[in-house]
Amino acid sequence: MRRADEAGQGTLEAAFAIPVLFILMLLLIQPGIILYDRMVMGAAASEGCRLLATKGASYGSMDGACEAYIRHRLASIPQHDCFHVHGGSCSWQITLDGGEASGQVSVKITNEVHPLPLFDVATVLLGMTNSRGNLEVTVEATMPVQPDWVASAPAGTDPSAWIGAWCDDE
Repeated sequence: MRRADEAGQGTLEAAFAIPVLFILMLLLIQPGIILYDRMVMGAAASEGCRLLATKGASYGSMDGACEAYIRHRLASIPQHDCFHVHGGSCSWQITLDGGEASGQVSVKITNEVHPLPLFDVATVLLGMTNSRGNLEVTVEATMPVQPDWVASAPAGTDPSAWIGAWCDDE
């Protein structure tokens, strides 16, 4: 049996708890957005490394095609300022390094993200933003052009030496 002085207690608790829950949800959205950006950027950087490692010297400079391929992969990130600042000029900065002839390849991708409310004030106060008030998200992938077992193989890294190399073992 309820007492008269407890009437409305649930309403009062809900009036306090609901705004707190909404603020907690807002605080989880920004890290989720940055995590999504980093996952897509990391996958695009890894695919770009694989593409750089397989481009041959006979194709000349394919950096433009590699960058276009990476930008196509990055298109899955929405062009909204809280995911990717796209106003005026695109904020993607893609740096390609290496090729098939080098020992390793690397791709570095930098993006700008406009912080959500509640985060924008905190990031400015903590000095985490750039001069435009945006967060910078950077991902870099580096991988060897050839796996270790290729370099240690008796035929070496010369493709012409691999032709028929299995016949020499008998």
